[in-house]
Amino acid sequence: MKLYYSPGACSMSPHIVLHEAGLAHEAIAAPTKTHKLPDGTDYYTINPLGYVPFLVLDDGRTLREGPAIVQYLADQVPDKHLAPPAGSFERYQLQEWLTFIGTELHKSFGPFFGGPANDEYKAVVKERLMSRLAFVDAQLAGKDYLMGAQFTVADAYLFTVSGWAPHVGFDLSHLKHLTAYRARVAARPAVIAAMKAEGLIK
Repeated sequence: MKLYYSPGACSMSPHIVLHEAGLAHEAIAAPTKTHKLPDGTDYYTINPLGYVPFLVLDDGRTLREGPAIVQYLADQVPDKHLAPPAGSFERYQLQEWLTFIGTELHKSFGPFFGGPANDEYKAVVKERLMSRLAFVDAQLAGKDYLMGAQFTVADAYLFTVSGWAPHVGFDLSHLKHLTAYRARVAARPAVIAAMKAEGLIK
């Protein structure tokens, strides 16, 4: 399968999951600024929406949205326990976290990566975002990962999105549980492998 990604973008979440799952894949850089692939191909000819992540299976079928992609990948390797079994209450808790991260955290970072938002609007969004991160911090108290002792695909997503904070000038050092959590996730071999593949660390 092929994963189209942009370094450090939300596509790092499925990139991490691919490494956690041990699934054979080809990771192809699709920079969100230029939309030009390494071979010069216009990325819009592959994904008309132009954003990442974008997963292409060996049979040509595709998936676009990160939360859907990571659950699909997890279900390919159930023995890795990257997602609770489909239909279980815990699976819906996982989906709750994926939705929360996507709607309350991921999208809230958008105004700080450029665009026409004014300072007043950014201040309101920042206050809301920091309150949501404080909620996550409280939820991590006494736990290794979002779902408890087991690393799941939701952790790949939270690690990716919370990692944007320093790039937009947000200090999270007062969120002690989240800070310790990020260090634990960053030390996982699959996370290191994905970050190296994206050129984010040496």
